[in-house]
Amino acid sequence: MPSILERPALVLNRSWQPVQVTSVQKALVLLARDAARVVDPESFQLYNWDDWAVRPASKDEPAIRGVMLRLRAPEIVSLSRYERTPDIRIAFSKRSVFRRDRLTCQYCGRQPGREELTLDHVLPKSKGGATSWENCVSACGACNRRKADRTPEQAGMRLRRSPSRPTWKPLSNHRGSLASWAPFLGAARAPLAMVS
Repeated sequence: MPSILERPALVLNRSWQPVQVTSVQKALVLLARDAARVVDPESFQLYNWDDWAVRPASKDEPAIRGVMLRLRAPEIVSLSRYERTPDIRIAFSKRSVFRRDRLTCQYCGRQPGREELTLDHVLPKSKGGATSWENCVSACGACNRRKADRTPEQAGMRLRRSPSRPTWKPLSNHRGSLASWAPFLGAARAPLAMVS
């Protein structure tokens, strides 16, 4: 079981837009350096280090215990000086392609499951095709074997959708996301970037 200091904390910019996920420990460092304020998830009130340190933590709340202090673990912090929203691009990977294609073969439409899906190069690598968002799709094993080292046109197959870079907003559905984050994540529907 991870320690309280390793729990996730959502980081917002000054405009309260999600920027990243960090650990409670790093959120507390930001707070101590006066680079961020804790956002109370219920009242949306901002607290600096001194104000946060004197707020009592209930028995059921995650808290860091010290000799003289029982400090509530912040769930959300807002940066004091950071205003712009970062342009975070989703990294290309087989797993990300499967997610973009919703675990669906882009030739036959079957959803065989992650274990049976393969990554297919629309323009085969042997013909100069790149390993990129625009040239790779999810394919079931049968369709990938049928297409082989040919283009879809040469194999008499049709793509259900042209492959492209996903337009996910990078902040939501994080494995460790907390209910208190919901008002800030809005309609974003892709993985959060966990910053270490």
